[in-house]
Formats: sequence, structure tokens, C-alpha cells
Amino acid sequence: MTAELPVFEPVTKEEASRIGTAPVPAGPYYQSDYFDAECEAVFRRSWLNVGHTCELPEPGDYIVRELEVANASLLITRNRDGLLKAFHNACTHRGTQLVSEPCGRRQVFSCPYHMWTFNSDGELRNAPDFDQFYVDKAELNLKPVAVDSCGGMLFINLNPNPAQSLRDYLGPLADQLETLPSARATTFSEYVYEIDANWKLTYDNFQENYHLRFIHPKTGAATSGKDNPFGYPLRYGFHDPHRTQTIWSNPQPQIQPFQMLAFGKGMQFAMQDGLVGSEQSKEYYAVFPNLFILGSPMQPFSHTVYPISATKSRGVIRIYWVGEDDCASRRFAREYAMGLARDIHSEDRAVIEAGQRGLNSGALTHIHFQAQEVLCRHLFNMVDERVQAYRAERQTGGAQ
Repeated sequence: MTAELPVFEPVTKEEASRIGTAPVPAGPYYQSDYFDAECEAVFRRSWLNVGHTCELPEPGDYIVRELEVANASLLITRNRDGLLKAFHNACTHRGTQLVSEPCGRRQVFSCPYHMWTFNSDGELRNAPDFDQFYVDKAELNLKPVAVDSCGGMLFINLNPNPAQSLRDYLGPLADQLETLPSARATTFSEYVYEIDANWKLTYDNFQENYHLRFIHPKTGAATSGKDNPFGYPLRYGFHDPHRTQTIWSNPQPQIQPFQMLAFGKGMQFAMQDGLVGSEQSKEYYAVFPNLFILGSPMQPFSHTVYPISATKSRGVIRIYWVGEDDCASRRFAREYAMGLARDIHSEDRAVIEAGQRGLNSGALTHIHFQAQEVLCRHLFNMVDERVQAYRAERQTGGAQ
């Protein structure tokens, strides 16, 4: 006898309603003044993902990250003792950026303008004819930002002394991220895109499944089925300000032979690399404000959506691997995984931009989220809570 498959039961409207049911204002998805407040209230006060520790494996390694949302260029290094350090990529003489290359290995960083030289701890070590200045060298070290990692993911906080450590900020998610395949990654595949859409509108597309059957009828076959035609998650989790969803997988997916071959090879290598078995393999983590992480052993990925303006953002999608390609089959499995990710994303892009164009007109005063779009509502709530607190803070400060 064939065992009966469990019947899918979606999260109910009553369960989701505790996050709220009212329409949310549309303005925060396109208005410049709201975006400016987000930059200060959210992105200058939160831990932000900027990469992975596998990019800095050895002392002297460095990466540079551009954060338009903060008008900042950041230099992140691993010093002689193997510790992570991060600074503004700006010479403390007259602000000239020290480094233009996106990555490399150096023990010292010299400003191209007047050759002020700093070590990987950010200390000013040499400045030509320094006796002519009216300041001590010790006061001219590079301006630091906080940096830390969890589960291999690299985070910065623009406040050099943040109110919370990274682990406190992540809360219960911290220990779970340490168990994911991405925590052991030594390399990755990357896909970067720019999109004419607000960062929240872009981000929301990837935390709701309501659109899957319409936008991804073929590529989403594994995440939708007869009992769950929309591919809704099994459950949602809220860990303010973060959120999670547990992905439902179709027990009888319609998969093409070529896909089966690629998935089979991917699972084979995931097992060889010891990546199978995590309890979090079906968890999809939405780390506030702008990071996604998936724990699947065959396609462990991150997706970070960086704001550029009120109506433009940049996404960085990465799939993480252990070890370099050592045979054609492993290369094939990895290339297919990234190709599939790009195919799925290409189906999303046009409809996200179409949504932004519609909102830009001002025709809508509010957006309506249904119960299974509860993660979108939660993100809005978390952002708006901080924006309103920041605005109140500004008003109070101005009245003094």
C-alpha cells in the first residue's frame, strides 16, 4: 500500500492577524522623505550584511563595500592577528578614498593623494612632512565601524559602538545560522542586479509565495502542488525585528529529467560535503533589514537588497559552496543551481518594476496585504516603527 501524504494546512487568517490587518500606506514605497528617514533610522542603526568571511581567509585580505544608503565606502580587513576590522574608506587627511579595488591583500593602505599610510588596524603609520601639521598622529587613525560575523555571514554596523552586539541583535537566529551550510562555505557564485524599485517592494517579492503560480509556473514546480497551489509556507516565525518561514516542498513535483539529473548530482555532492542533515534545511531567514538566507544543502544562498534611492535598489544573490570545483559533475551541479536562481529572478524583475511604476503615480494611497503576505506586513511594521521613533526623536531634539 502507498502511504498517504500529509495534507497541507495553510496558516490561518486568525493566526496571521496578530501582526495586523489594516492596509498600510503606499507612500513609504516611493516617497523620498520617507526613504531619507529610513536611511537614518534603519540602515545607520542596524547590523547590515556586507559579505561572507570566506572573502577574507588570510591576514592582510581586504574587501571594499559601497553603501549608497549611507553615502559610505567601507574598507574591511583581516589584520595581522586574524581579527576582522572595518573602517570608512576615507583618508583622515582630506577624505580621499584609500582603495579603489574591490578586494585584495595588503598589510598597509596608502592614500594616492598625499601618501598617508595606514596599517590593517587603521592606524596612521606614516604621513610625509607631518611636522607641518597641528595634530597628533594618534588622532588621525581611520574612522572605524563595527564588524562581526555569524554563521560565516559578515556584518557591519555604522555605529562603532552599537547598542547591541551582533549576536544579541540576531537573538534566537544566531545559533541557527551557525548550523547552516553557508557557515562552512569557502567560496560562492554571485549574481548582482540593479532594479528600478524601492528596496522594500523588491524585498517583499521574495518573502511571499502568493505570486508563485502566476510568475513561476514552471520554475516553481517544486514549491507548489495540488494541495498547496500557491506554495504557501508551512509556518511563519517572528523574532522582532527578524522573521522566518518554513518552506513547503511538493511531495510529488513535476520535474524534468534534466532537472532531476542536476538535483541528483547536487544532493550527491551535498552529502559528500557533509551539508545534509541540518534541522534548518527548509528554513528561510529574513534578517532585518535587508538579508535573506536559505539553509538548503543543495542551494544554500543569501540575497541582500541594498537601497540606492527611494525607487532604486541593488540585489546581491550568492550561492555558497565548500571547496572549489574538482570535477565536471560538481561544476555542472553548481552552474545549474545558479542558472536556476537567475531564471527565477528574471521572471520576477519585470513585475516588481511594474509595481513600482504604478506606486510612483500616487494613484494608490494604501497597500493591502492578505494573511499569507504576513511577512511583508511585518517588515513594514518593523521599518515604520523605527522611522516614526526617529521622527519623534528629531522633533524632541529640535524643540530643546
